[in-house]
Amino acid sequence: MAQQLADQPIDEVADTTAADSANPGFAARHIGPDDDQRATMLRAVGHDSLAGLVDGALPAKIRLHEALDLPDPLTEAQALARMRELAALNNPLRAMIGLGYHGTITPPVIRRNVLESPAWYTAYTPYQPEISQGRLEALLNFQTVVADLTGLPTAGASLLDEGTAVAEAVQLARRNVRKGSVAVVDAGILPQSLAVLRTRAEAMGIDVVVADDLVAALQSNEAFAVVVQTPTADGVVRAADELGAIADKAHENGALVIAAADLLALTVTRAPATWGADVAVGSTQRFGVPLFYGGPHAGYIAVRDKLERTLPGRLVGVSKDAAGTPAYRLALQTREQHIRREKATSNICTAQVLLAVVAGMYAVYHGPRGLARIAETIMHRTRRLAAALDAAGHPPVHRSFFDTLLVEVPGRADAIIAAARDGGVHLRRIDADHVGISVGEDAEEADLAAVAAAFGAELTGRELGDLAGQTRDTEYLTHPVFNSHHSETSMLRYLRALSDRDFALDRGMIPLGSCTMKLNATAEMEPISYPGYAELHPFAPAEDARGYRELITELEDWLARVTGYAKVSVQPNAGSQGELAGLLAIRAYHRSRGDDQRVVCLIPSSAHGTNAASAAMAGMRVVVVAATADGSVDLTDLRAKIDSHRDELAAIMVTYPSTHGVYEETITELCALVHDAGGQVYVDGANLNALLGHALPGRFGADVSHLNLHKTFCIPHGGGGPGVGPVAVGEHLTPFLPNHPLASEAGPESGVGPISAAPYGSAGILPISWAYIAMMGADGLRSATEHAVLAANYVAARLREHYPVLYAGRGGLVAHECILDLRPLTKASGITVDDVAKRLIDYGFHAPTMSFPVAGTLMVEPTESEDLIELDRFCEAMISIRGEITRVESGEWPAQDNPLINAPHTADQVSADEWDHPYPRRIAAYPSGLHRGPIAGAGHDKYWPPVARIDGAFGDRNLVCSCPPPEAFE
Repeated sequence: MAQQLADQPIDEVADTTAADSANPGFAARHIGPDDDQRATMLRAVGHDSLAGLVDGALPAKIRLHEALDLPDPLTEAQALARMRELAALNNPLRAMIGLGYHGTITPPVIRRNVLESPAWYTAYTPYQPEISQGRLEALLNFQTVVADLTGLPTAGASLLDEGTAVAEAVQLARRNVRKGSVAVVDAGILPQSLAVLRTRAEAMGIDVVVADDLVAALQSNEAFAVVVQTPTADGVVRAADELGAIADKAHENGALVIAAADLLALTVTRAPATWGADVAVGSTQRFGVPLFYGGPHAGYIAVRDKLERTLPGRLVGVSKDAAGTPAYRLALQTREQHIRREKATSNICTAQVLLAVVAGMYAVYHGPRGLARIAETIMHRTRRLAAALDAAGHPPVHRSFFDTLLVEVPGRADAIIAAARDGGVHLRRIDADHVGISVGEDAEEADLAAVAAAFGAELTGRELGDLAGQTRDTEYLTHPVFNSHHSETSMLRYLRALSDRDFALDRGMIPLGSCTMKLNATAEMEPISYPGYAELHPFAPAEDARGYRELITELEDWLARVTGYAKVSVQPNAGSQGELAGLLAIRAYHRSRGDDQRVVCLIPSSAHGTNAASAAMAGMRVVVVAATADGSVDLTDLRAKIDSHRDELAAIMVTYPSTHGVYEETITELCALVHDAGGQVYVDGANLNALLGHALPGRFGADVSHLNLHKTFCIPHGGGGPGVGPVAVGEHLTPFLPNHPLASEAGPESGVGPISAAPYGSAGILPISWAYIAMMGADGLRSATEHAVLAANYVAARLREHYPVLYAGRGGLVAHECILDLRPLTKASGITVDDVAKRLIDYGFHAPTMSFPVAGTLMVEPTESEDLIELDRFCEAMISIRGEITRVESGEWPAQDNPLINAPHTADQVSADEWDHPYPRRIAAYPSGLHRGPIAGAGHDKYWPPVARIDGAFGDRNLVCSCPPPEAFE
C-alpha cells in the first residue's frame, strides 16, 4: 500500500490513512482516538483534517512530499510469525564462550512477573518517588547486592554494561585524582571493555597503558587509576596478596584502584574492598538476565566513602515522607547531567533499571546460600572439566580459576571448537592454538561431557584447580529481604506488592514532555522472550546468528529510510551514547580533513543536559547559543557565535522540534549558517515522534542524529532503562560510525571504536522496534505523528484559558508537546509546580515533566496512543486543580494548609481518626469523584500512593543507599 500511495499528494495520503483506521489493523490499535474522537479533537483545535493541522504546524520548507519507502504493514499475527522465523535462524547452543557473558537461568517467577510484566516495563524513571516506591525498593535491593558483594558502601542503581562501567569508573578516577594522565589497565581485561575505554579515553585526553605486571606499570607511569580484572578474561584468579600489592602501590602513588569483578565469583572469593579497591564495576548479567545477544544488561558500580558524590548515573537513597515514614527516592540528583550540563559527572541519562530489578530479584529469590550454591556448583563443574582435560594431555594454562579455562591446543583450536559445536556447545576461539571455556549456571552434565569429548577427554568425578587461596571471609546479603522470599508463593506476592505501589502506563497516561510514553504493544514485546533471541551469546559464530543479523540489517535500513540518512548503527545502548557516537563521528570527520582545531560545539540554552555533557565527553568545548523570547534559537546570537568561532566550529546540536515543543521556522537557515562556516549539524532525535513520515532530518540539513527507540519506536522505558540510541549519519560520516574489535561486520574498520560493550548494543530488545515499524508501515507511522500532534494541540486548546501555553508556533499551534506556565500562579498563590505535580497523584496521574526546559512549568506530551477519554480525564484534572489554586488565592484555603501543598494524600492520612485540615477528606482522597461498581467503559479505581510527599533534602543530608534495617520502619 505504501508504494501505491507514494505518488499521491500528501493530503490524499493522510486522508486515506484516516479512512483506513476504521479497519482494525495494528495502527488502529496503537493509535488511541477513533474516528469520532478524532473529529471532536480536530474541532477543538480549529481544523477539519489531520492534513490541515500538520500543514498549519509544520514548516513547508522541511515537508516530505512522498510516502516513506517501507514494506506494506504486517498484521500482528504476520509479524509474530515472521519474528518466530527469524528467531529460528539463530542457533543458541549452550553458551560457554564467556568474556563477561554467561549462561544463566532466569527464574520463571521473575521472568513472568518482572521482565514480561507491563507493571514493571512501562514505568518511567522514578523522578516522582511517591508513585515509584516499588521499583525504588527493587533498585535499593540491587544496590545492596552490589555493595555487599564488593564490600564498598555505596553502589549505583545500574550502568549500561560492563565496558561502559569501566570507562565511567576511569572518568570518575580522573575527576578525583588531580595528578597524572595515565590509566594503567590489566592485560587480562575483557577485550570489549578495553576497546570501549580506549574510545572514551582518546576523546578525553587520557592515556591507556595495558600491562601484565601492574605494579611495574604503576612504578613507571604517572597514573591516576589502575583497572584490575578479576577473574581475568582468561579466567585467572589472583591471590589476595597479589591484588593487595597492586592496590598498595597504586595508593602509594595517589592513584585509585578499580576492580572489574565478576559478581557471582565474589560469593566465594574476597570482596574487592578487602584487598584495597576504591571502585568496583562489572555486569550483573549472570544474575538471571538472559544473554540477549549482548544486551540489555545492567552494569554496576560501587565506590568507597567520599567518592559517592562523583558517582555516575542514578543513585537510590532512603529518606522520609511528610509523616516521618521511611521512603525511597533518587539521591544526590545535583550530580546529574540535566543540572550540571557540560560539568556533569557523566552523560548517562538513564540506565538499565528493568534488568537491575531482575538481577536484584534473582538475589532475593536465591538468597546468600542459594547464590553461593550456584557459584560452588559452577566452580566444581569447571574443576571437573579441567581434570578431564589434564588427564587427556590438555592441562589448563592456569591452575587458579573460578569458571573459565584457557587451554593450549597447538594448531587444533578450530577443530575442537567445531567438534564442540557439533555437540551443542559454543566455545571461545582465542587463536589457532588456544581455546577458552566458561561454565555457566545453565551448563549441564551433557554439556560438560560434550566439551570434554571435543578435546578427546572423558569427564570423571576428579577435580583440578583452586581459587589461589582466596576464600570469602565477609558476610553478605544478611538483610531480611534476601532471606525471606525463597518460595515461589512468597516471591510472587512480593513482586506483586511492589508493582502495586507504582504508577506505570498500565494504570494511566504518563504525559511526560520529551519522553514519549506511548503504547508498548504486547505483540512487540512478546518475541524478546523467544529462546532464539534471549539465549544467544553476543560472540556466537556469525552462522549461528543469522536471524539477528537479518533483523538488525532490516531495522537499520528502515531507520535510515525514515530519517533520510545514509547509514544507521544500532550499537549505542542509550540515547546519551548515541549522542556521544554522533559527536565522535563529527570529531573524527574533521580530523580526517586536517581540521583538528574544530572542537567548538554550539548548544542552545534550552537543550537537554545530555547534549552538553556528551559534547564535553567527546572532547569538545561547549559554547551556548541564546534563545529568543518565543523559545527559538536566536539566529542573531548564533551568527555572532559562529563569527567568533568560525575556524574552530565543529558542530551545533539542536533538538527538532525544539525542546519548547515548537516547529522552528528557521531550522533550514540554521543548518545553512553552520555548514557555511565548516561545521556539522547534529539534530537530536528526542522529538522524532513529531516528524516521522512528514519530514526527514537527513534531508532538511542535518548531518547526524541519534534516535530514541525507547521513545519514538516503542521500546518501553522499563522504569529507567533499557533504551537504545541508534546513531544515524549522512554519507560523509559513515566511515566514522562505531565498530567493534570482536565483530568486524558491526561497523567500518575506520570507525571511532565501540560505544557499547556488545557489537549490537542492546540487541535483545531490537525486535520491539522492528515489530513496531513492520506492523505500522509507512502510512501508520505518518498517522501516529499526526495524532501525536493532534493530542498535544488538543490539550493546549483545552487548558490554555486556565494555564498559559508558554510557546507556540504558526497559528498558535504546538508540535507534539506543550509547556504550561505556572509561574504567574505561583507568584499569586504560592502554589508551585511541585505542588501541582503531587496533587495530580491524587487525581490518578503521573505528573508531566517539571521545570524543563523552563523552571516553574509543566511540559505535557500525551502521545498518539491516548484516546479522548484519557486526554479529557487529564484536562479535567488540571482544570480542577486550577480551581483549587483559586481557592488558595482567595484565602478560602490557607496557603500553608490546602490539598495542593499537602499532596499526595495517603490512605493512612485520610482514614486517620484526626483530621484538622480546612478541606474535607473526600476532596483530599477523591478529588475527581469516587468510582463505584464495575470498571465497564471508563471507570477508574483509586490509585493510592504508598507514601506522602518525600523530603529529598533530608535523604541527601543523611545518605543511606542500601537496604535499611527493619527497625527503621517501626
